[in-house]
Amino acid sequence: MKYLRFWAIAIIGAVFAAPMALGDSQARKGSTEAEVIQQLDVLNSVVKELTTFYVDTLDAKKHIHTAIKAMLEDIDPYTEFISEEEQNDFLALSTGEYGGIGSYITQHKSGGVEISGPYADSPAARAGLKCGDKILMIDNDSVDKCTTDEVSKRLKGQASTHLSITVKRPYVADSILTFNLIREKIKLNPITYYGITPDSVGYIALNTYNEHSASGVKKALLEFKSHPKLKGVVLDLRSNGGGLVDEAIKILGFFLPKGTEVLTTKGRTTQQLKVYKTSEAPIMPDMPLVVLINDGSASASEITVGALQDLDRAVVIGQRSFGKGLVQTTRPIGFNNLLKLTIAKYYIPSGRLIQEIDYSKHNADGNSRKPDSLCQVFHTAGGREVRDGGGITPDIKIKEDSINRLVYKIVQDKWDSDFATKYAAEHPTIPSPADFEITDEIFEEFKQFLHPEKFEYDKVCEIGVSLLRKTAESEGYMTDSVKTEFDRLEQLLKHDLNRDLDRNRAQISTYLAGEILSRYYYDAGVTENLIKTCKCMAEAVRVLSTPGEYDKILHPQQKKKQKRK
Repeated sequence: MKYLRFWAIAIIGAVFAAPMALGDSQARKGSTEAEVIQQLDVLNSVVKELTTFYVDTLDAKKHIHTAIKAMLEDIDPYTEFISEEEQNDFLALSTGEYGGIGSYITQHKSGGVEISGPYADSPAARAGLKCGDKILMIDNDSVDKCTTDEVSKRLKGQASTHLSITVKRPYVADSILTFNLIREKIKLNPITYYGITPDSVGYIALNTYNEHSASGVKKALLEFKSHPKLKGVVLDLRSNGGGLVDEAIKILGFFLPKGTEVLTTKGRTTQQLKVYKTSEAPIMPDMPLVVLINDGSASASEITVGALQDLDRAVVIGQRSFGKGLVQTTRPIGFNNLLKLTIAKYYIPSGRLIQEIDYSKHNADGNSRKPDSLCQVFHTAGGREVRDGGGITPDIKIKEDSINRLVYKIVQDKWDSDFATKYAAEHPTIPSPADFEITDEIFEEFKQFLHPEKFEYDKVCEIGVSLLRKTAESEGYMTDSVKTEFDRLEQLLKHDLNRDLDRNRAQISTYLAGEILSRYYYDAGVTENLIKTCKCMAEAVRVLSTPGEYDKILHPQQKKKQKRK
């Protein structure tokens, strides 16, 4: 079967590679079309031979789809084949709507699928399903051995249809529970949380660009306008992977004058040359604005932050964004299949392209980010230097805290999640998100919960000393005095779980707080609590609260002129 896959990929790759190389001359166009016809004949012959003579019966649909997807992956990560069976998930991402119960699910470390987070006011939440509930049956059929994809398909369905879910709930006496639900049209809320901080700063966490994004941001801004002492607005686009470009243009229109040019797309034909302008009067044309980004901010997020930076309309804080400057559209290709196809590149107002990777020139490892010294310099509307070469570089860089192996294993193996499930079962209520914190008592409970015999993490110092000891022995350096020093060093660097937990308490507490709050206040509560200790948010508040700081960053030339006078 591996040979079938290889040849199918090779042949289909040849067929599609030919149109990619089209030139302007009619002669070249003719020869290319002839080549395409020739390769299609080859493909048809190979499939016919395999179908007729291959020793086993082949699943033509499965193997051809596999070949197509493998070939498209070699072109760029964003051109995709979407089969009829996959379209519901694809449309849910773009529209923000689907039929189901409204909950995240995940594979548990001990096997099976569990509820990992009902959406606020969803059928799942209203029925009483909770984080940690292990799904045993759906409509009396066992799903105990199913994958998350298989369970997801069973949970989704037409709105207004009924289903029953039987779960095993940990840390309670009557652990087997059955819930009867009615599926609804679930609208994915793109706004995780919005509100005004005690420092009088408006905060909006936008997690995606679907059909409800602009209306959600608009609602928040209109509420902020009634606050008499509002210092500014923070738009948090961290880990927002993008979505609908039109929603990004609408959001830009809330802060920029009507008719402002914010984006240009350019493709191989004049049909892909398009200029986007804001179309409505802004809601907040002058309110100070800060945008938070990180390496997960991509596509429509980068259109938003890039235009605001190029037009000197916002201070950008965080880490360099992902760098996706490619535009896709979907095209029907028969038998209810779709092709999501890259058709253009987008350019923000300064003229720069922020695409991270040049797929025609990438290295063997797939990386082609240019060093800063080779990036082309562009200028914002006010003359500030900005560069291309991949992503948006923030005006103020904030380094993210690295996660060591201890914290990584706690999160990866879901010890924080399991503890939160136990804690929620034992505590009917907790303080509000703004007031909740991991107290000494809660942290001590977690330390006791983390079973030292079941919890394993890499003790790097001990491993390093052991390897160095073996190296010294093999190379003849292990004298009595050296051995004594190794023994001493081994004792000094010996890991102690209790001590390691205390040393990493701040970072562990962030994850614990998020997991516990999600069980009472959902994603909104988690975000409201998190911004209290967020470095990027603290810097944003500083910029918006320090007189003259905001203007100094956006208009440095004006400050220089004032000094010369």
